[in-house]
Amino acid sequence: MQAPAPTPSQVTQIGAGRVAVYDDLLAPAHCEQLFGVLGKSGFTRSEVARPETAQFRHWATEIPLQALPKMPFYEPTLQAVSGFDPQHRYRVYRSYVNAAFYGDMLFSHTDCLPGAGELTALWYVCARWDPEWGGETLFFDGAMDARAVVSPRPGRLVVFDGELTHVGRPPNRICTDPRYTLALKLERIAG
Repeated sequence: MQAPAPTPSQVTQIGAGRVAVYDDLLAPAHCEQLFGVLGKSGFTRSEVARPETAQFRHWATEIPLQALPKMPFYEPTLQAVSGFDPQHRYRVYRSYVNAAFYGDMLFSHTDCLPGAGELTALWYVCARWDPEWGGETLFFDGAMDARAVVSPRPGRLVVFDGELTHVGRPPNRICTDPRYTLALKLERIAG
């Protein structure tokens, strides 16, 4: 029997898309452990937001799909996704972690093509986060007005429609920690 879907702490409708925020799905010890592991991971400047911003690559590291079922965030992600869209089933087709530091340039983008029906599950991986550090994720409407803001918090998950334009803001100058976001990209399963 599958566990019941968690209740989001915040839901924002933006046009035809939605953003749902989930808190306290991961134990603080898991957040701290994952943060420590990421600090030793091999990040490369390989990720781009959009083709026209390719000269501004940012730091990322891939998570092998076969490793996901053993990760403490995997089942809570699937449970949140099942509650976010109970009409469809999804499978993870990519998982990776972005690392952003003060001074990095991050650009607005979408995670899928219009009509693809994909979701993104984004975890904030930190042992602590001070609101003065910035690092928020902004979600925009079709006129590029910010309609939702999600602040980083240890173990916070945000699930959203991949067609929504969004951007992760880098941390402010006073922040000495990296801003890690762990992304799971999900596509619908037919049937």
